Amino acid sequence: MEKFEKLFDQFSPVSPEEWRAKAEVDLKGADFNKKMVWRTNEGFDVQPLYRGVDIENLKATDSLPGEYPFVRGTKLNNDWAVRQDIDVDNEQGANAKALDVLSKGVTDLGFKVNAGTDLETLLQGIDLRKVQIDLMCCPKCAVTLAKKLVAIVTKADAADWFVGSISFDPFKHQFKHGTPFPIDIKATAVELMEIVKPVHHLRVFSVDSLMLNNAGAYIYQELGYALAWGNEWMAMLTEAGYSADEVAGRIKFNMGISTIYFMELAKFRAARQLWAQIVKQYNPSCDCAGMMTVNAHTTSFTQTAFDPYVNLLRSQTQSMSAALAGVDSIVVEPFDACYHTPDEFSERIARNQQILLKEESHLDKVVDPAGGSYYIEMLTASLAQEAWKLFLDVEDKGGFEAVLNAGDITNAVNASAAARMDKVAKRREQLLGTNQFPNFTEKSEGRADNIDYTAAEEGTLNNQRLASQFEQIRLATEHATRAPKAFMLTIGNLTMRLARAQFSSNFFACAGYEIIDNNGFKTVEEGVDAALAKGADIVVLCSSDDEYAALAPEAFKYLNGRAEFVIAGPENDEFKALGIKYFINVRSNVLATLKDFNAKLLK
Repeated sequence: MEKFEKLFDQFSPVSPEEWRAKAEVDLKGADFNKKMVWRTNEGFDVQPLYRGVDIENLKATDSLPGEYPFVRGTKLNNDWAVRQDIDVDNEQGANAKALDVLSKGVTDLGFKVNAGTDLETLLQGIDLRKVQIDLMCCPKCAVTLAKKLVAIVTKADAADWFVGSISFDPFKHQFKHGTPFPIDIKATAVELMEIVKPVHHLRVFSVDSLMLNNAGAYIYQELGYALAWGNEWMAMLTEAGYSADEVAGRIKFNMGISTIYFMELAKFRAARQLWAQIVKQYNPSCDCAGMMTVNAHTTSFTQTAFDPYVNLLRSQTQSMSAALAGVDSIVVEPFDACYHTPDEFSERIARNQQILLKEESHLDKVVDPAGGSYYIEMLTASLAQEAWKLFLDVEDKGGFEAVLNAGDITNAVNASAAARMDKVAKRREQLLGTNQFPNFTEKSEGRADNIDYTAAEEGTLNNQRLASQFEQIRLATEHATRAPKAFMLTIGNLTMRLARAQFSSNFFACAGYEIIDNNGFKTVEEGVDAALAKGADIVVLCSSDDEYAALAPEAFKYLNGRAEFVIAGPENDEFKALGIKYFINVRSNVLATLKDFNAKLLK
């Protein structure tokens, strides 16, 4: 028999303790936990390295795709439906658009409709046995639309094949308006259960945690609240006399996808595992009742109106996370959706982003490719643990509806959004093209004129994107009589002056200021004179810390208030005593500093 060598068998095993000891030697006295361990927003630490021993006690790693608790997926393949949402203002026009996009790779149509929508016309020519249909509507429209849709599906003899949903979700109103929706939720839910009985795969109870994601919720929050949201439906309808199998089969999760790539991948895996365990507590006749159906939607929270093509990079990695995680369908938000109604071009690009993942990257060919990865499995387990704590906390307080009505969920998500915006203000969370590496010469060209930057009313869910405050600063600059000029007075140590000039240029370009960089000056007098000749409003001294001792007082005195003086470097009490106010560095609150300069300089 042919003998095979084990890969790397010439190397002796290394214990975790030995690896840690060697890493600490290489760190040369620096704190291991501060340098190497990532503290997540979700409340747990991520280590720099994971090994087989770390996942030994994780039970779900022994399951296969399609097996309970479905952490590895509910399917034996990794195909997903490519969904595009369509606003229905005119049934014939929407139908024509639907038929067109079906020929371009779409397999799932989401229609935004109302009670008076003519579904016969809207769905004309669409094969209801092959195309998934999702109707998004207000809660009061759900019963009427369900009756219409069931009649159409039955007439088409497609009841056994049809897959789709109607978004009955009265809880969303509370998040948007701060008050409960005026409807008898339980009575309407029971009515819907009866109406949809003839169509086996029509889901009518929505869990729209996408709106939490779009409001800035942390990942564990979206997951924990989504589970409680789904459990509210389970408890309500099983108490009404329906079986766990019946109720679970009518629930659909619409979840967001943020930009944290591996964490989002782990989120969907953890979601399936936890949902399966929740459903199991209702004693279904089959574990398969716990199979979670998830539509994943790229987030609008991180979209930007400036440098908007970067949104394509964001949505591409987001959709990739969801695809690798094995969701059932994906909606890619067009890159320009945050500042106007998407046009044919941006919708085509959004569709093609998913098609690329299938046809070019073949992500639909392998089920749960992340399964067994020490890192992903640990992220999945850690996220599941934090989300489960939150779920139990909600249940202890009376369940999802009670906690929602008390305002606890809205307040928690808004607090997370505020914390994230503070990080963006200080560049601890980066938005490429907005708070870091902006396009210096870009103008909005009217893109942002129709954006409503008015903050949500108290008691309602945050409606601002991460980029909103930076965009408002840049728009104010753009609409001013002229943009302030920031002049880089580069002098002394070549390496330090170049690095600090680049940092400072990016800093002030975030506000749309005109940036004037320079190769270097021999004296501060030469630099100040050049700045004033250019009409500079801000002079930024860029050199090394050691050289600032002599250069900063000299430059400040010679400038003599003829422009704002800024030192690119750490704050210094001696310089402050001279009257120098502004220091910019990696610890600066970029947003607050730029607001201050806008208040001084814009006319």
